[in-house]
This record gives sequence, structure tokens and C-alpha cells, in this order.
Amino acid sequence: MLHYALIFLVIALVAGVLGFTGIAGAASQIAWILFVVFLILAVISFFRGRRPPV
Repeated sequence: MLHYALIFLVIALVAGVLGFTGIAGAASQIAWILFVVFLILAVISFFRGRRPPV
């Protein structure tokens, strides 16, 4: 998921440099949402930890 967030960030940067502000804004919002979801899932998996098999 972090991979896709970085891809959308690069797309937003390239679109912003080329002047496509609408596409840059949308791509940056998607990148931000994916990054937040990644952080939430990382924190959840950190606190759950590895459990021994039952």
C-alpha cells in the first residue's frame, strides 16, 4: 500500500510541474489517503504482534 501511495505522490508531483493542477490535487489526495490507511494498518499489526499457533 505504501508503494501505491508513493506512485500517486510521484504522479501528483509530475502533474503539478506540468501544470495539471486538477490531476495533481486528486493524485495527492489519493496518496494521502493510502498513506494514512498504511499507517493505521501498520499500527494495528504492531500492537497485535505475532501470536503462537494454537
